[in-house]
Amino acid sequence: MTLKTKWIETIYNFATRSRKIGNFFTPLGALIFALTIFSIVVISLLVDKLLRITEILPRSLSLILASLFFLVAFILIGWSVLTFLRAKGTPVPISPPPRLVTTGPYAYTRNPMLSGVFALFFGIGFLLGSVSLIVIFTPLFILANIWELKNIEEPELLKRLGQDYDEYRKSTPMFFPSLGKIFKRRN
Repeated sequence: MTLKTKWIETIYNFATRSRKIGNFFTPLGALIFALTIFSIVVISLLVDKLLRITEILPRSLSLILASLFFLVAFILIGWSVLTFLRAKGTPVPISPPPRLVTTGPYAYTRNPMLSGVFALFFGIGFLLGSVSLIVIFTPLFILANIWELKNIEEPELLKRLGQDYDEYRKSTPMFFPSLGKIFKRRN
């Protein structure tokens, strides 16, 4: 059994166990994710300082861009969390909703919360004037998440949710919805 297979099996076992176990470990999962985000921001600021990289945009433009990214981030993250809570689950993979969620922002993209986290990183980068966070660490974080989703999370979701998830995956983009899908949902 490979490490990847063991990791998928571990997530599957947590996701299909009693809700009490999942709810117990959910804060730990959220804390680990928050610490990861914090660490990436700190490392990017250290890299900026080490390389003597300074802001490339005027401060007022950086603040406007940061505000726009924060707005998008908070809408996507908040809407995603509320949608999962309504479905009696959490966004943490060890305590997911008992069924596939395809409503709210999940009607438009499979990972709206991560899209919000990506926007949050860009917003923090503009707010703090961190060039390395904007052009190095956020793109690396996005690539790492794409790898994790394709190799760990999606195989686990296929195992747990079966054909429903497979059809959803084929019809719904990973991060960014097409304009056609947005307008089609409204009609």
